[in-house]
Amino acid sequence: MIPCSCEALAEFAADRYMLAARQDGLRTMPELLRFIDFVLQLYMYILFAAAVLSWLIVFNVVNTRHQAVAIISDFLYRITEPLLQPIRKRLPNFGGIDISFIVLILIIIFIRFVIIPNLERAFI
Repeated sequence: MIPCSCEALAEFAADRYMLAARQDGLRTMPELLRFIDFVLQLYMYILFAAAVLSWLIVFNVVNTRHQAVAIISDFLYRITEPLLQPIRKRLPNFGGIDISFIVLILIIIFIRFVIIPNLERAFI
């Protein structure tokens, strides 16, 4: 039988705890990345809804004086505008065409299909 001191036992327990905590942290990172991917996918749907609603408003299909349309339009504007405004500032003027939605969707697709899978592979 090998003699064991209390300090050695405590050190062994601490090492096991740190290893278990590190493995738990590595397991939670892919879950966090999947959640970020879900949020980005949800934001893409919101961008599509905002783009379609803006087209419907421009072509007079929906009336912005209707309270429900005004509330939805205001919500979509407040959610999408903080990310679209910096893109609009950097894009050249294309006349009346706003392609900031397309640029932001391409950025989100790049993050979802290139960056997140590579990060996930790094933590597995």
